[in-house]
Amino acid sequence: MDYIIVGTAGHVDHGKTALVKALTGVDTDRLKEEKKRGISIELGFASLQLPGGRRVGFVDVPGHERFIKQMLAGAGGMDLALLVVAADEGVMPQTKEHLAIIDLLQVKKGLVVITKIDLVEDVWLELVREEINEALKGSVLENAPIVEVSARTGKGMRDLIKALDSVAARTPVKNVGSKVRLPIDRSFSVTGFGTVVTGTLWSGVLNVNDILEILPSQKKARIRNLQVHGEYVQEARAGQRVALNLANVEIEEVKRGNILASPGYLKTSFLLDAQLHLLESAPWILKNRTRVRFHLGTSEILGRVILLDREELKPGQTSFVQMAMEQEVASMRHDRFVIRSYSPVTTIGGGVVIDSHPMKHKRFREKVITSLEAKLKGKTGSFVLETLREWGKKPATEDELKLRTSLPSEDFFNSLEQFCKEGKIRAFAEEGTKFFLDEKNYVGLLEDVLKVLKDYHRQFPLRTGISKDEIRTRYFHGISSRAFNALLNSWEKEGKVAVKDGVVSMPSFEARPSPGQKKVLQSVTSYYLHAGFQPPRWSEVKESFQISDIEAEEVLQYLLRKGILIKVSEEIYFHREHLLKAKKLLEDFIKKEGSVRLGEARDLLQSSRKFVLPLLEYFDRTKLTKRVGEKRVLYNKP
Repeated sequence: MDYIIVGTAGHVDHGKTALVKALTGVDTDRLKEEKKRGISIELGFASLQLPGGRRVGFVDVPGHERFIKQMLAGAGGMDLALLVVAADEGVMPQTKEHLAIIDLLQVKKGLVVITKIDLVEDVWLELVREEINEALKGSVLENAPIVEVSARTGKGMRDLIKALDSVAARTPVKNVGSKVRLPIDRSFSVTGFGTVVTGTLWSGVLNVNDILEILPSQKKARIRNLQVHGEYVQEARAGQRVALNLANVEIEEVKRGNILASPGYLKTSFLLDAQLHLLESAPWILKNRTRVRFHLGTSEILGRVILLDREELKPGQTSFVQMAMEQEVASMRHDRFVIRSYSPVTTIGGGVVIDSHPMKHKRFREKVITSLEAKLKGKTGSFVLETLREWGKKPATEDELKLRTSLPSEDFFNSLEQFCKEGKIRAFAEEGTKFFLDEKNYVGLLEDVLKVLKDYHRQFPLRTGISKDEIRTRYFHGISSRAFNALLNSWEKEGKVAVKDGVVSMPSFEARPSPGQKKVLQSVTSYYLHAGFQPPRWSEVKESFQISDIEAEEVLQYLLRKGILIKVSEEIYFHREHLLKAKKLLEDFIKKEGSVRLGEARDLLQSSRKFVLPLLEYFDRTKLTKRVGEKRVLYNKP
């Protein structure tokens, strides 16, 4: 069975609640104060089975100006609007404001109901019809059917049900297949059950024992019991009015304006990119950074309007804006919203969310406006590409990109796959995580890395390259280690860079000393060759050849990498030729004598304790020898 949510709208005391009661038999004025005052303060709910098979849930919203925010809480989930105008009063201020809200939220299906026709003459009724037609001009309900009824006498009620059935049959149902999204419009506690919340299920399917996430707090909640229109059920589907008994949630932890969603489905943000329309009836010009009341779903959040392409927005104009919110909001692309002035409070405009997790923009940037235009007007696929382009040179994961685009899974993955095939998006992976960059930023980032490598090779020609960690932390610290490794692996496969033992270089680079460095290297090598088993300390070498600390370090590291010098201990390096000779002499001596003492090794090598002891300890570490008391024997002695 398909479910449609019908929201009533109209001026206070125009008979909305009486109309719903006449249709459903349910009195939606449930609060004592509502009974006493004769007006709706909170949202009321009732349901009706239509002749065509569809079941409608009525959301009876308050009409009084003071309770417009309650009206907005109910309007967010509307599939179809029922604009109610009393025949004895005609179009009134809240009629116009409710109609403006319906228009801003783009509730395109609806009916206009003239109530209380038993109180007026036909001539007066004709004047009211003309007034209504004039008010509807240019709105989403301009061509909506108009039905005349009397809830008290029952006149016209059959015509209303017939018209409602006809419009409902042409109204698209909500998306059942996607994940759960439920804006909460009421929360209360029931003795013996605990916390209960109600709302209109915007998308997905609910089941008893499902785990949901409360946003923005991200607290997890389990559905203990589930009701649809007052009846216990095991399952609820998109488009239904639901009541959820939540386990492990205190009443203070959930309130109107919060959202229940599938875990991980939505992410909150303090910023939103949007297209904003200021109503013709707005009483003043909207200036940049004006503080407003932002209504989306059932939430009301204070925020500021950042005008991206102008200093002020005049009534009737439309502009791209960035909403800077004072609290986090969970939204999705294409969500409709309404803004009301901070004080005095009145509806002044509304629009559509373009990007629910944008970067912070600088104003008057043509690139930003062009991107927003492309996102607004572009097809589903182009939104994926445009979002990735805006992301810049920081690789995005699959999950991050999907969250930013707020697209259904099938549309998202199909678009991503297509753009990868076309070469417009590059994909690369590391440790099971996929990353993406648009082609321009992928190539641009590679150019940046190659420039760093060229400069590095020019500055340090004796080094084989720069370590992966150093190049990332010094030049590309905004990119995670995993993403940067994935990029390097991709570029290495393409032959753009070389990566060996954690060191990155140009593919064709080979450490070659300059003519001046060659002379120094030859001199230092010769110095160590002549030194034999009594090599100089490295500090003495620097002083002897009068080379700077930086150059000395380059020379030393080059000689060590090439294996010309071997580090025996701190500051003591042996030429490879002498180290191998010492190894052979000691090995032969131990084989003949069974062991060697420090003094014997000193005499054997004709050196001093200062050099021989570190050399023996080096051979212990490299497992040529092992110390037994004051002697050393061969490590692998049979």
